[in-house]
Amino acid sequence: MKLPLQITFRNMDRSDFLEKAIREKAEKLDQYFSHIMSCRVVMESRHQHHHQGHLFEVHIDITVPGKEIAVSREAGLNHAHEDAYVAIRDAFNAAQRQLQDYSARIQRQVKTHESMPHGKITNINSYEGFGFIQTDDGREIYFHGNSLLNVDLDDLEVGDSVRFHEEVGEQGPKASSVTLEGKHHVVA
Repeated sequence: MKLPLQITFRNMDRSDFLEKAIREKAEKLDQYFSHIMSCRVVMESRHQHHHQGHLFEVHIDITVPGKEIAVSREAGLNHAHEDAYVAIRDAFNAAQRQLQDYSARIQRQVKTHESMPHGKITNINSYEGFGFIQTDDGREIYFHGNSLLNVDLDDLEVGDSVRFHEEVGEQGPKASSVTLEGKHHVVA
């Protein structure tokens, strides 16, 4: 997670135990999608003045590149949510499913591209094992030597035309499956 987790308690006192449970569940979300930018959790009690029958609601707002995922587990008539830990579990299970669905959609989008993006090599660092590709729209994409197919990093030169798959990396866009285009390749 790029930004620190934000936890808010409404209509109830702050609890170290509940906060710990929320933090543990939030840390596990990175297993389902590693590019989470921020996560905000609001835990609230629906019936502040009752001594029994408190129902807990958990709202989770997760920001990922290109999307905001909102999960709201409202107590309604679900008496299982009289247990704050059950409400937390249910909300984070729903968040996990949404992150998995989002991740699968992104991966399918990459796999269904008919033609790979085109670019030119602008920088090569053979010693460190990486380089950069400038795309047709002027962006610069990082690639690692391990991303090259059927060519070695030492065989590339600045200005070479390549095709590649673009992915979301930890520090921005990165290229994978980089292939060198031949001299007679027709650029579409």
